[in-house]
Amino acid sequence: MPIDAPGLITTDLVRLDADLGTAKDEVIAGLAAMVAAAGRADAEGLTADALAREAKSATGLPGGIAIPHCRSPHVRQGSLAFARLSPPADFGAPDGPADLVFLIAAAEEGGAEHMKLLTKLARALVRKDFVASLRAARTPHDVVELVDAVVNPPAQQATVPAGAATAAAGATAVGATGAASAGAAGSAPAGMDAALRAGAATEVPAGTGTPGGDGARRSIVAITACPTGIAHTYMAADALVAAGKEDGVTVEVETQGSAATTPVSAEAIARADAVIFATDVGVKGRERFAGKPVVESGVKRAISEPRVMIAEALATADDPNGRRVAAGAAGVAAAASTTGVGLGSNLKRALLTGVSYMIPFVAAGGLIIALGFLFGGYDIVNNSHDIVLQNSLLNLPPGGLAIYVGAVFHQLGSAAFGFLVPALAGYIAFAIADRPGIAPGFTAGAVAVFVGAGFIGGLLGGLLAGVAALYISRIKAPRWLAGLMPVVIIPLLATIVAGGLMFLFGQPLAAISTGLSSWLSGLSGTSAVVLGIILGLMMCFDLGGPVNKAAYAFAVAGLNVSDPATLRIMAAVMAAGMVPPLAMALATVIRPKLFTEVERENGTAAWLLGASFISEGAIPFAAADPLRVIPSMMAGGALTGGLAMFFDAQSRAPHGGIFVFFAMTHVAAFVGAILAGMVVSALLVVAAKQFVGVKKPEEVRAQPEPTMATAR
Repeated sequence: MPIDAPGLITTDLVRLDADLGTAKDEVIAGLAAMVAAAGRADAEGLTADALAREAKSATGLPGGIAIPHCRSPHVRQGSLAFARLSPPADFGAPDGPADLVFLIAAAEEGGAEHMKLLTKLARALVRKDFVASLRAARTPHDVVELVDAVVNPPAQQATVPAGAATAAAGATAVGATGAASAGAAGSAPAGMDAALRAGAATEVPAGTGTPGGDGARRSIVAITACPTGIAHTYMAADALVAAGKEDGVTVEVETQGSAATTPVSAEAIARADAVIFATDVGVKGRERFAGKPVVESGVKRAISEPRVMIAEALATADDPNGRRVAAGAAGVAAAASTTGVGLGSNLKRALLTGVSYMIPFVAAGGLIIALGFLFGGYDIVNNSHDIVLQNSLLNLPPGGLAIYVGAVFHQLGSAAFGFLVPALAGYIAFAIADRPGIAPGFTAGAVAVFVGAGFIGGLLGGLLAGVAALYISRIKAPRWLAGLMPVVIIPLLATIVAGGLMFLFGQPLAAISTGLSSWLSGLSGTSAVVLGIILGLMMCFDLGGPVNKAAYAFAVAGLNVSDPATLRIMAAVMAAGMVPPLAMALATVIRPKLFTEVERENGTAAWLLGASFISEGAIPFAAADPLRVIPSMMAGGALTGGLAMFFDAQSRAPHGGIFVFFAMTHVAAFVGAILAGMVVSALLVVAAKQFVGVKKPEEVRAQPEPTMATAR
C-alpha cells in the first residue's frame, strides 16, 4: 500500500552512500535542500529551525542513527528526508558518528495524521531489524518501501523489499511486528499511547517476571517527552517497553508528545513500584506521582540505556532512602482523586486541582504580609499604598527604612492574595478543559471578586468556565478553523458564557456573606466567651468557605485600635484559625502510623503554616478525611476562641500569627489558648482515625487531597 501521493517520503528524498559532509550542520543543510528541491519547504528556514532544535539537545542515537527534526513554519508538507552517509557525521551520539540520518520536517500547522506517521517512524528506529534493513537497502525505492511498511502498513502485514531482506537477517520482522504496532498506534487520536500501554501490559510466561517480594510481576510507569515531541518521545517509550518485556517488568508509558496524550491511569500509578521520568522538558502532571520512587534523566538515555534505567528504578524502589517524587499540594489533588470515573470523582478532582494551584499564592502572600507587619507595625495596613507610591529608597517616609520596607512587603503580600480567587477558578477550569479553560476561569474568578462573591464565587466560576470550555471544545470545527479553536474561539466563547453567568449568580452569593457578617455583628453584645466559641467554630468549619470568610471579615471590618472589644475578637479569630494546621502537625507526630508518608511530610510543613496563621496547612488532611478531621478541628477551634476571649487576649494586627506578637497584649493567654485547642483537636483526630470508620490497609490511599483554602 503506497504512501498517499505526493507522499511523506519519495525517492527524491532519499540519498544512499552520500557525502554530505562530516559536520551535522552540513548534513542537516543538505537534507533540507532535498526537501526544498521537492517543493515541500524553504531550505534556509527549515535548516535554521532544525539547527535550533539541535541546539536544545543532540539528536544522535546509539547505533549510528541520527534523527534531526523540527516543527517549522517553513515546511509546506510534512516530509522525511533520508541519507545513508559515507562518510558518517557526528550528531553527538555516545558511541560515535551516524551513518543513517532522517530529517523529520513537520509543518507547524500540519494535521494530526502526518504527526502519527512521523512518530511511527521514530518508534521503528529502536528496532534492530528495521535499522539493519536500512543499511542493506540497495536503492532509494527500497528505503521508501521500508518506511512505507512502518508508517502506512497494510492491515495484516507489510512486505520488506527483497533487496533489503536478503542482506539483513530478521528484516522481514519489520512487516509483521512493525505493522501491528504501528497500525495500532494510528487507530485513534490517542492510539499511540493506547497501543503502547497494551504492549506494556502483555504478560510474559510464568516465572520470567522479576519477583517483587511474593514473586509478583513488578511494574513501572514512565513519562517520556522531548522539546518538540516528535521523535525521541516515542522512541524512548518503545525502548522502555521493549526492555521491560525482556526483563519481565510491566512498563506503562505516558508519551507527552505532539500527538494527543492519554495519561496513565491512577490505578497504574498506584500499583507501580517506581517511576521513570525520561524528559528534556518539564513533566506535565508530575504531582500525580508524589511519593513514588523515581529515576530521572534526559529522554535520550531511555533510548540508549532502557534496561539500565529500569534496573535503577527498581533498585530505588527497594531502597528506603531512595529518591521519591516530591510531595505537594498539586500532587495530592491529582493523584488521589482520579481513581474514579464518575461525575463526583471528576468534580472533586477539578476542585482540588484549583485549590492546589491556589495554595502557593496564600502561603507566599500570608508570610509576606506578616513580614510587612514585623517591619512596619500593625497600622501599616492603613497607609502602605500611599507610602509605596509616594516614597522610595532615595526618599524614605517618616519612620525611615523599616516603615518603607514594611509597606512594600504589605503591598506585595496583598497583591499575592489578590490572585487567590482568580487562580482558584482558573485552575479548576484548567482541570476540566485543559489550557483553553485557563483564561475563562481566571476571568470568572475576577468577576467573583468584583461582585463580592469571594471564594465560593470562585469555585462556581471555575466550574462554569471549565464546563463551558469543555463543551465548546467538542464542537467539530472545519479544518481552517481548528487551529484557532484552543487559542481564540474556546477562550472567547467560554469567557463570555462563564463571566456572564457569574454576574448573574455572584450577587446572591455576595449577599450570603454579607448576611453572615450582619448576624455576627448582632452577637457583639452577648457573652464574650460565647462569641469566642462561635467564632472559633466558624473559623474551623469550612476552611475558607463563606462561614470562615464571614467570621474573619467580621473581625477585620470591626478592628479598631481604640476599641479593646474589637481587638479581643481579632485575637480569638486569629488564634482559632491557627489551630487546624498546628493540630494536624501534632497528630502526625503523636501517631505517625495513622498517616501516609505524604501526610507526614505535610504535617512537617503545617507547623510553620499554622504558626503564621495560614490555615491551608490543614487542607490536605481535611480533604482526604473530612468527616473525622473537620469536627476535631472545630472542637479545638471553639475551645481556643472561648479561652482567648476569657483571658482577654488582644491583637491589633489582622494577620501574621506568631510574627505579630509585637501587636498583641496578653500574649501568654493567646498562646495558651492556641496550645489548648491544638492538643484537643490533635487527640480527637487521632482517636477518630484510630477507632471511627477504620479502613483496611489496602483501602488507604497513598496521598492526601487538599480542599478549600482560606482566602482573605
